[in-house]
Amino acid sequence: MQHAQPPMTKYEQFLQQAQDQMLAFERRESEFRKREREERAAQLHLPISRDELH
Repeated sequence: MQHAQPPMTKYEQFLQQAQDQMLAFERRESEFRKREREERAAQLHLPISRDELH
């Protein structure tokens, strides 16, 4: 038997959407920073450790 969750209020929906958007932004920002580091290292001819990229 599954328990149904009560419907979300408008405020809860807003908070959920805001959280989803923040997580998506953080993922994009992380990928951007990773690419920037790789490009900078390539320009400076620096070796990049895989451990430093995470």
